[in-house]
Amino acid sequence: MIVSDSPELEIERTFDAPAALVFSMWSDPKHFAAWMGPEGFTCPVVEIDFREGGAYRALIVSEETGESWFSGVYQEIAPHTRLAFTFTWNNSGPSAGVETLITLSFEERDGRTTQTFHQATFLDNERRDSHRGGWTSAFEKLASRIEALKAKQETTQ
Repeated sequence: MIVSDSPELEIERTFDAPAALVFSMWSDPKHFAAWMGPEGFTCPVVEIDFREGGAYRALIVSEETGESWFSGVYQEIAPHTRLAFTFTWNNSGPSAGVETLITLSFEERDGRTTQTFHQATFLDNERRDSHRGGWTSAFEKLASRIEALKAKQETTQ
């Protein structure tokens, strides 16, 4: 993980999977819903118009915090290599209505993919750090989703 003093966030994570599979975790609503949100959250609603200029919105829910809607617009889509989209919380929290830009790159090497996640710019370091914890936890769920899909694929071969 790369830590910065600016209100930007960067998290690098390597998954034991090809780039096409890791990329599909962001583009396929079924996959997205299975891992989105930190531990203890579910994602019961996902709407994705996966094209440049297309919009998305989703709902994450936990018993502790209730419902949190977020949405954005896809800015750049380069299949299996790069993805950029806006991100806005549609609630009444401290980051409500603040638009950030998320940029992801996917680099595959020897069947493993390094995902570099960048989100900017936050109102302050506190908001950035809050998101660091949330995304790090969500990426643990993402890794579990990938492993489950790989295991399922192995049993059907």
